[in-house]
Amino acid sequence: MTHLQAGLSPETLEKARLELNENPDTLHQDIQEVRDMVITRPDIGFLRTDDAFILRFLRARKFHHFEAFRLLAQYFEYRQQNLDMFKSFKATDPGIKQALKDGFPGGLANLDHYGRKILVLFAANWDQSRYTLVDILRAILLSLEAMIEDPELQVNGFVLIIDWSNFTFKQASKLTPSMLRLAIEGLQDSFPARFGGIHFVNQPWYIHALYTVIRPFLKEKTRKRIFLHGNNLNSLHQLIHPEILPSEFGGMLPPYDMGTWARTLLDHEYDDDSEYNVDSYSMPVKEVEKELSPKSMKRICYRNFMDCQRVRERMGNGSFESIIALMPKIKFAHTLEYPFIIEKFDFINGH
Repeated sequence: MTHLQAGLSPETLEKARLELNENPDTLHQDIQEVRDMVITRPDIGFLRTDDAFILRFLRARKFHHFEAFRLLAQYFEYRQQNLDMFKSFKATDPGIKQALKDGFPGGLANLDHYGRKILVLFAANWDQSRYTLVDILRAILLSLEAMIEDPELQVNGFVLIIDWSNFTFKQASKLTPSMLRLAIEGLQDSFPARFGGIHFVNQPWYIHALYTVIRPFLKEKTRKRIFLHGNNLNSLHQLIHPEILPSEFGGMLPPYDMGTWARTLLDHEYDDDSEYNVDSYSMPVKEVEKELSPKSMKRICYRNFMDCQRVRERMGNGSFESIIALMPKIKFAHTLEYPFIIEKFDFINGH
């Protein structure tokens, strides 16, 4: 066990080995493989590339290096494209604070029988006069940022229960396609959390209809983990034991205190200290030059990209567009660094 695995119980260490392909003997090499790919996306400002941070993404993608890197890139790209969402990204921000106090989200004290954190949302609590749906999404993302620091949850993951009781048609009308897409991109595609199940209870017909509309935009893995229980709490209890659920979900515990998780974040004054602004996402050309050294690029091509040989064959006489077509796994931005990057690739042709 390395220091990066400190905090994991023996049971969780074994789970990480069996289910996530985590190997303490190659952990630092795995992390470096992902870090080496960062220079293939000069259009993104990777504000963190430390070992502990990259490890979250490896665990979320079962140590598939490229998939972990793609998630890492999408994580920062999402923040880069939605800068306003991440301004004042802290628990004391007025909109986030109000959403947290109304239980967006809530977190149960007990883990489920798989060691997963149980998040709860009571949809009808949304007070449109005090905060927006974007504030709710920000509060959820901030909460996940705080929770994912726990290495046990990086391995075991989360379960989400959404209670739609008394959620009105008027409230549902605010769930616009653009808002739903923002949420799907932020939670499904751009965050290193493992969701073992998403449970809808007491959903009205219009929520069921809404889910039918968005279902095609969800990944197959996500679709398989969404359960529509309606008023049948027995089916929920077959997956999450009632002994750890509050009475709102037919459980044996007292009603959930909506402010529990809010107090946790506010008491610790949790905030995401990353500088999410335009300047923080721009990488100076000199930094790109340093990172795109022939030695670095040769190592990346050799280790990480199956298409390297075809690039070697075509680099000398093909256009830059044809090179990208040959390597679909790499996504370059249309930036002023293009000619500079191409020059740094010249070593591949005949070197």
